[in-house]
Amino acid sequence: EVQLQASGGGLVEPGGSLRLSCAASGFAFADYTMSWFRQALGKGPEWVSSIGKGGGAGIYAESVKGRFTISRDNAKRTVTLQMNSLKPEDTAVYYCYYRGYWGQGTQVTVSS
Repeated sequence: EVQLQASGGGLVEPGGSLRLSCAASGFAFADYTMSWFRQALGKGPEWVSSIGKGGGAGIYAESVKGRFTISRDNAKRTVTLQMNSLKPEDTAVYYCYYRGYWGQGTQVTVSS
């Protein structure tokens, strides 16, 4: 059974940082690209970032480029999203994603 458990969300002031983590199980994690999506209240899902199976530089939505950094640890089966310079418009539930599977999301709220 595929399981994707995201954690690390919370309430942060504008300009602050959060580090999200996703623990994956139930599939050959090291063989696949992993992604983060987010969904703000009342809106559809928005792709945020992806990283290839070997790691390295990720790819990013224009809205987060230069502020967010994706990384992965294949030995620990985790994918991480470091979010800096957060803005109120980054407020959303963040989900780890793999080939049609959505994990349990984690709420990120950016507000003063």
